[in-house]
Amino acid sequence: MIQKPADTAQAIEKVMAERWSGRAYDPTVMVTPEEITALCEAARWAPSCFGDEPWRYLVCDKNTDREAWEKLLSALVPGNQEWAKNAPVLILAASAPTFSQNDKPNRWSGYDTGAASISLCLQATSMGLMSHQMGGFDDKKIREAFSIADDIHMWSVIAIGHQAALDNLTEEQLERELSPRQRRPLEQTFFLNNWSEK
Repeated sequence: MIQKPADTAQAIEKVMAERWSGRAYDPTVMVTPEEITALCEAARWAPSCFGDEPWRYLVCDKNTDREAWEKLLSALVPGNQEWAKNAPVLILAASAPTFSQNDKPNRWSGYDTGAASISLCLQATSMGLMSHQMGGFDDKKIREAFSIADDIHMWSVIAIGHQAALDNLTEEQLERELSPRQRRPLEQTFFLNNWSEK
């Protein structure tokens, strides 16, 4: 089992430090219905503007509906399909574009759905599961496959599953899996009291 905790200037919560986007999924170990419900609950209780919960998640579980899971998998770009084919659960993160209370445009729907999605991913880490959010997918193909309305925004497809040995990865994927995690220094993206583009 690979562990790649974040190297931080100050200690942060263990679950946040340990969350990372791995690609080596064990196709033989399914995610249980109870685990899937816990992931959905974590997303459900995220904050949102006016408490409107604009997020919509399509959960495709290979164990209960292989056809739906295959439809979502086939909409991923080939590079993501190569490794995501081993993740037993694929989740589309999407959002409604308007507030449910007044049908006015909700310009925060993407922000709120991101908050819900990271809550889901942190819950996965806390349960010993791995998550990986992907932007590489064909939204038109997903709309057609699942009859999703044109006004629904699609943000990511999240792979969920148990970590596996690394021998099912290509050489390029293995290199990415083993490379150290990196982030910009704090001072490049966090500004104290004054805006500073460096």
